[in-house]
Amino acid sequence: MSVVELLKEKIRQEGRVISDDILKVDSFLNHQIDPILMLKVGEEFACRFAGSGITKVLTVEASGIAVALMTGLCLKVPVVFAKKKQPSTMEGDTYCGRVRSFTKEEVIDIVVAGSYLGPEDRVLIIDDFLASGEAARGLLKIIDQAGATLVGIGTVIEKVFQSGGETLREQGIRVESLVQIGSLAGGQVEFLN
Repeated sequence: MSVVELLKEKIRQEGRVISDDILKVDSFLNHQIDPILMLKVGEEFACRFAGSGITKVLTVEASGIAVALMTGLCLKVPVVFAKKKQPSTMEGDTYCGRVRSFTKEEVIDIVVAGSYLGPEDRVLIIDDFLASGEAARGLLKIIDQAGATLVGIGTVIEKVFQSGGETLREQGIRVESLVQIGSLAGGQVEFLN
């Protein structure tokens, strides 16, 4: 069974539609992690972006870390995650972006140490969900500040009914979504792929 079909099956079995906008998949993706499934997800992203010369995988803490780590493992490159609060131990230059969290209903600043991204880097953004594209936009700002090159964005689940993926693609950004959801209306998950 392909990783896409495995993910759909997990969503059918363990996912819970909270509202017309929110799908809860914390039993395997972003609270409790299914490491075997995440390894397969990482392998799929590595395959889809093979030959792109990726030097770093970038995500936002905390939900994207497991997927990004497995992708970095498969690509054999470092994983950098933007922190949601700058620690006192972070010295030197930093790159900052701003992200509005739909599920947490707050705006946060995200930060990456300047020593971990630079103009020589070819960056793949990896995240668990793509909805409005807020996290991606915050990470794009960080990549831009670093002078790095964006290779593309990989996301496990894209809520196509929200505009994030479409907007990013219209900007010429390569977006690879493993599972595309067209609707959560009436408590039902409608898959598009």
